[in-house]
Amino acid sequence: MNILEAKKYGKARLCRSPSPELDTAVILQHVTGFDKTQLLLKRDCQLSEEQEKAFAAAIEKRKTGLPVAYITGQKEFFGFDFFVNPAVLIPKPDTEILVEQALNALGLFYGRMENADGSLKKIPEICDMCCGSGCVGISVLKALAENDGISVENLPKMTFADISGAALEVCQKNARRLLDFDKNIPSRLRFIRSNLFENLPDYSFDFILTNPPYVPHSESLELLKDGRSEPLLALDGDVTAEGEFSGTEDGLFLIRRLVPQCFERLAPGGLLIMETGEYNAEETARLFEEAGFKDVGLKKDLNGMLRNVTGTKPYRPEGTKSGC
Repeated sequence: MNILEAKKYGKARLCRSPSPELDTAVILQHVTGFDKTQLLLKRDCQLSEEQEKAFAAAIEKRKTGLPVAYITGQKEFFGFDFFVNPAVLIPKPDTEILVEQALNALGLFYGRMENADGSLKKIPEICDMCCGSGCVGISVLKALAENDGISVENLPKMTFADISGAALEVCQKNARRLLDFDKNIPSRLRFIRSNLFENLPDYSFDFILTNPPYVPHSESLELLKDGRSEPLLALDGDVTAEGEFSGTEDGLFLIRRLVPQCFERLAPGGLLIMETGEYNAEETARLFEEAGFKDVGLKKDLNGMLRNVTGTKPYRPEGTKSGC
């Protein structure tokens, strides 16, 4: 079987997939090591027996509904290749907006905190809550270092937290793969298994970034019927602290616990950026305001749907006066 024949085979076998040609091409790239251009130029190239078997097996897995990212073990996010498996959600393009918002806010932070000699008055402390694969926090660190030229000693200290030990293992693997561990990066990272902030020491954060479970319970179950194998725990927002179904159906039961906890853990002036669903973003914004956040804002995703909610913890409680 050559490349061209493999493409035809994959397209025919994946006729029920919404993107059979793309699925086939990505699997072929994974099996052969070719990029998109090489697949076009080397269409007469024969697959080895081992490659042909691996390709056919991957196509059969895709037929069951298993996402291509789980089959290949990787997914591009914010220009970086992340390792993924069924212990974590597959990073989505809309979540890149959360990273962009964080980087914009950090740019302002660095501008305020920089001394004349280039040192910082304060190193930012960030929490990536419900971190999953670590795509949000790791992308922020890589972009600051590689795109903005922030030195290692001035990079944020990052706490990755997730209730799933398996997810934290994936996050740590991505940190080792994508961050430069030869430059004292590990000393700036913490990985903590925790039910929200339950097991986190008494840290105070300048930024909390989070893409928590926010899908209504019934919709979460419906989504998983297609065989995608993403973890229900990372989707279902209607769960109690014990992981049981709350009885609600708005995807906000967990967020109702999370928002006030974030407010308590933020330093005065600190920023919370949270991804939510288009169906509950406005209610999430109201929860921000109830918790005491100011300058609460909503951000639309790539499809023009309400997605991210931001809020700032005020420097002084409402109604207090300065001593001047």
